[in-house]
Amino acid sequence: MSIISWILLGLIAGFIGSKVVNKSGEGFIMDLVLGIVGAIVGGLIFSMFGATGVTGFNLWSLIVAVIGSIVVLVAYHALTGRRTLS
Repeated sequence: MSIISWILLGLIAGFIGSKVVNKSGEGFIMDLVLGIVGAIVGGLIFSMFGATGVTGFNLWSLIVAVIGSIVVLVAYHALTGRRTLS
């Protein structure tokens, strides 16, 4: 995947993940960063369980990235002391 695809996938995954976790989002830049990190984390989690991780710009990769984004956002909120799933 190209860097633009990673950024676009990360932005979408970060936006969806932040809406699932705290309903308000973290802001454009933080959603982007946490989404890209979430895509990587999601790929690693799925690979550990024997499934395919992020494979390109498709629906499966978006699902993997959103799940990873949710994991990263929950960890982020736990570390910063913010409330999640409100």
